Amino acid sequence: MKPWIVLLCLLLACGSLQANAGVWQPAGGRAQLQLWPGAVPDAQPMPGPETETLRTEHQIADRPWMAVTNVSRPTLTVYAPGGRNAGVAVVVFPGGGFQVLAIDLEGTEICDWLTSRGITCVLLKYRVPGTPYDWRRRTYPDDFALSVPSLQDAQRAIRLVRFHASQWHVDPHKIGVIGFSAGGFLVAETSTDFKRRTYKPVDAADKESDRPDFAMAIYPGHLALDDGRLNPNVPVIHETPPTFLVQAEDDYTDGVDQALVYYTTLAKARVPAELHLYAHGGHAFGLRHTRLPITGWPALAEAWMQTIGVLPH
Repeated sequence: MKPWIVLLCLLLACGSLQANAGVWQPAGGRAQLQLWPGAVPDAQPMPGPETETLRTEHQIADRPWMAVTNVSRPTLTVYAPGGRNAGVAVVVFPGGGFQVLAIDLEGTEICDWLTSRGITCVLLKYRVPGTPYDWRRRTYPDDFALSVPSLQDAQRAIRLVRFHASQWHVDPHKIGVIGFSAGGFLVAETSTDFKRRTYKPVDAADKESDRPDFAMAIYPGHLALDDGRLNPNVPVIHETPPTFLVQAEDDYTDGVDQALVYYTTLAKARVPAELHLYAHGGHAFGLRHTRLPITGWPALAEAWMQTIGVLPH
């Protein structure tokens, strides 16, 4: 092998090791890190290899979306703002019913928006598919109280961001989460169940808090039971972080009651919360612009982040 090829391979290997060790410092770019340094906790067999499929059956703004499935090795992709850095980080949880991940519609496109506002975006590719979900009853099987693998990944992601906050030029007290549909349920889980450890610590990062400082749940799912009660797997407490919610009344996939019951419970616990309901919008619209007013929600989210002191006015 030619000497320059050997040198190039060594440099690439070093870069990969540095990124996975968390020493990469984002500066207007992006890098991908393995979420777990070794074995993935509670790993389950997958029905096949990880795949990406362009889905056209439910186009958003006349565009298809990319679905990722069979994720067994979760990753973090860190997107740094190219210009002004607000010192804020947001971890993104794409939706997909815990069966697939809408990795562009509710992932990379969200990061494009956040980084344009000076926010460091951390896209979590969490494990899917998860344990089967009973969509009609909106309950989990008796032997599976929580979507544990995805929650483990989400908690680990928040801890890693906080652990590397100084390297990534982020205020460790301005780390938020945003999620869509099933990812909105992960937002509620991480916002309410942060006192319960779901895996054994694997390194120094796991000494950090996994409580987000603020949360945004966009057309969240799985929060309301058929009898109108809040899913008991999201035990709202006063320490639940400030929360921003968006949903459409004609969301017939999960139902507008998802946001309503969560907001009501937050209000009773005196958690600062802001809810935006729209007559039309359906489900899974991301932030792709259409003629419907609901697609203007990002401007409301930015104003809310200013209101709670996360972004400057």
